Amino acid sequence: MTRSLVALTLALMVLPGIALAHGPSRQKHATSIEVDMAPAAVWQKIGNFDDLSWNPLVASVKAEPGNAVNSVREVTLKDGGVLRQELYKYDAARMSYQIQMPEVDTAVLPVTNYSEFLTVKPAAGGDKSEIEIRSAYYRGYPNNEPPENLNDKAANDAVAAMQEKVVEGLKASLETVSYTH
Repeated sequence: MTRSLVALTLALMVLPGIALAHGPSRQKHATSIEVDMAPAAVWQKIGNFDDLSWNPLVASVKAEPGNAVNSVREVTLKDGGVLRQELYKYDAARMSYQIQMPEVDTAVLPVTNYSEFLTVKPAAGGDKSEIEIRSAYYRGYPNNEPPENLNDKAANDAVAAMQEKVVEGLKASLETVSYTH
């Protein structure tokens, strides 16, 4: 009986430490927007991994032409930050692709192990599209007790702000183009 009581006491003392030692949890964020343009026309404009001319945050892109899985692009943002992105999946028939950023400069985006899906699909009612960006990532500081600028809130706020700027700028760009032709 005494051995059982000692074992139970030790187990109860260790469990809280194990619970705290697990580190950060995977965060997710999704943003979508409806665009007054047919899905095929939207995909033609934004479906190339090597072309981010539609992204209002991007100053330039260095990439090999095409949409080959494992291709890498170096994205220079208008604020001077640089992101290295790898094409993980590409499906033209489903009008979607996935990028990954296994290594991220947390001064540019306060996250680690970032992945993102971009998808274009028909929207309800008429010849419209829904563009969706879904991201999964960890906060910028992988250990316990992160600094405020690298915690879950900072990561979530930064990803949400980035996605909102991208989809709003994309909508404005696409709809301006579609009305000028």
